[in-house]
Amino acid sequence: MLFGSKSKSTLVAADEALPGRPTPPYDVPSTHAVLGTALKGPWPEGTQTIYVAMGCFWGAERIFWQTPGVVTTAAGYQGGTTPNPTYEQTCTGRTGHTEAVLVAYDPSVLSTTELLKGFWESHDPTQGFRQGNDRGTQYRSAVYWTTEEQRLALEASRAAYAEVLKQRGYGEITTEIRSAAEAGEFFYAEDYHQQYLYKVPNGYCGIGGTGVSCPMPAAGPAA
Repeated sequence: MLFGSKSKSTLVAADEALPGRPTPPYDVPSTHAVLGTALKGPWPEGTQTIYVAMGCFWGAERIFWQTPGVVTTAAGYQGGTTPNPTYEQTCTGRTGHTEAVLVAYDPSVLSTTELLKGFWESHDPTQGFRQGNDRGTQYRSAVYWTTEEQRLALEASRAAYAEVLKQRGYGEITTEIRSAAEAGEFFYAEDYHQQYLYKVPNGYCGIGGTGVSCPMPAAGPAA
């Protein structure tokens, strides 16, 4: 993942993004290599989805497939302009996408607030277009929500975490927060990226948190 470090430090303009293609240039597995669940659905009734980006998606995906209550996870590209990008294209910084992870979860087992606590604590959300040694717009922190309850939980947890980070000497949170509809389609990454650290247990993982615990504030009646 380090060879993406030469990517742009500013987001590419839509009219300067790579053109992409109308259909995916590769197939992805139908089932999760660890959980045995459908990678693209359908999932059990009541399952919710949220999309998170925390730097290298290899390590980020493992964090969530190991979380009780998660139904499935997948690595992909989101938040950019280029349709159906490849990994090599995304690494140029000219697609606008960030390395994202789809998280499908059962909210009766794993609350959105608990899921977001894991998100905030598992990376440094103050680093802008980088995460550790991984530098480039494709490594930016982001959350793309799909329900109003998720939006409320995001706003509450972001405000709470920003305060404790400030007390510990960190800068402002730079995490991009948008609805999934606004962020655009989640494009599944190539087969070899899916559950990569299960297939390659000693593979590279650039994920690392701040060591600062995130409070778990209430975010309205549904939180």
